[in-house]
Amino acid sequence: MLKPRAQSLRQVLLGHELAFLVLVAVTGAMGAAWAYFWQQTSTESLRLNGLMDAAQDIQTLVFRQVKEVALARLREDPRASELQAQFYHQIQDHFNALRQRSNSRAEDYAVQHMQEAYSRLQADMNSMAEDSFLLNRIVRSKLLDPRFEVDLVQGFETSFKEIRGLIAQELGGQAARIRAWTHYAPYIVPVPLVIALGVLVASRSSLARGFVRPMRAIMQGTQEMSAGNLDHRLPIEGVAEVAALATRINQMALELAASRDAVIEAERQAAQGALVPVIAHNIRNPLASIRASAQLLEHTEDRAETTELGREIVQVVDRLGRWVSALVSYLHPLQPQLKAEPATQLFEAALELLKPRLIEKQIAIVREPWDPSALVAVDVDLMEQAVYAVMANALEASRPATALTLAVHGNADTVILSVTDCAGGIPFIPNPADLTPGPTTKRFGTGLGIPIAFKVCRAHGWTLEFALVDNTGTKVTFTAPRAPHPT
Repeated sequence: MLKPRAQSLRQVLLGHELAFLVLVAVTGAMGAAWAYFWQQTSTESLRLNGLMDAAQDIQTLVFRQVKEVALARLREDPRASELQAQFYHQIQDHFNALRQRSNSRAEDYAVQHMQEAYSRLQADMNSMAEDSFLLNRIVRSKLLDPRFEVDLVQGFETSFKEIRGLIAQELGGQAARIRAWTHYAPYIVPVPLVIALGVLVASRSSLARGFVRPMRAIMQGTQEMSAGNLDHRLPIEGVAEVAALATRINQMALELAASRDAVIEAERQAAQGALVPVIAHNIRNPLASIRASAQLLEHTEDRAETTELGREIVQVVDRLGRWVSALVSYLHPLQPQLKAEPATQLFEAALELLKPRLIEKQIAIVREPWDPSALVAVDVDLMEQAVYAVMANALEASRPATALTLAVHGNADTVILSVTDCAGGIPFIPNPADLTPGPTTKRFGTGLGIPIAFKVCRAHGWTLEFALVDNTGTKVTFTAPRAPHPT
């Protein structure tokens, strides 16, 4: 059964970022739903109250019509018919407005019943107006009996009460929904906070499981290997980059062990035995940087800081993987893959790895002269080792609170890179034809940094020279052909 492919650190960080985005989206959606509910509730309340006001306006107009038209006919006012027509058209306009405010079939039916009741009332009033004797008798009865108006508009009042009851029922249902939302709000609002806490815990657990613990195992395993135990194997676990690094280190240890056991000649055995501490020397500083970042990851809760630390770790892990591959090839002929790159980039990459030691010894970096436009044809992975070895030696020999001077300059055909320290001068002038480790004053040094630098420069067709500077320090100069700018 195939083992599922491990996630990369980038994918893990992307997953955490997406989880936070989903959390933000859920929170925003809840806020939008809440705002939408209140907006809809407010709009519906205004509509229902407007509907009630319009119905009451019609009721008022109907009562006025009954009173004023009856009085006008009692006084035999010739404008009585005109007054009745005015009331009729005015009430019909109110019915049209009432229909426009209606928003359901039940409301439409209630408005229709009310309008039909008014039509019957209007017909009764018209029939009374045709018989003047009946009109006079009814009007006199109305004047003498207050119940006349109630009897005349009783059918209309019934329809009015029907629509008023319907509106009151709808307002009651709306109030019930508001009470329900208010009741469940204290339980819904904490949900995003609970989700955020879960995402944070899952994020920390995932990073610890996929990166921090596997890197701790790699640190311990490389210490075993640097002590000479090449049979030790690192566990292949964690995110893809860490698993790939462990695989490469295991492969490196396997190849070194095989070469050590297979090669009997003394010189090859000596070179092979010396290579192991060189590898440990070259990966110790990057791993220390990775470990420091990993420890920060265990204690940070800021998503932006976590992402930035993750990216830095990915960069250092990728560079360390390339270095391991390049160092394994030390016993074999080097075949640089040349590409036009700024010469200053070689120094910047080495400075990034040496930053903790520069800070510890308070070493100032002086860039003079400094030409970022100078290009060289270089295999960056290989040449970084040479530049790093030279700068590490200069830094190790320098006294605290002094300076290293880095220079990049040249002419139309040549680019010169130099490192000048104030360490009092190198105790010997290295021989480019001799890869035997020279004397070293470093407590844990191997003396192989300079031979590796010579070998890398020779493979590139560069020259590497060492010179004393007024008995105050050493100047190391790389001379390389200038690469043309891409068109």
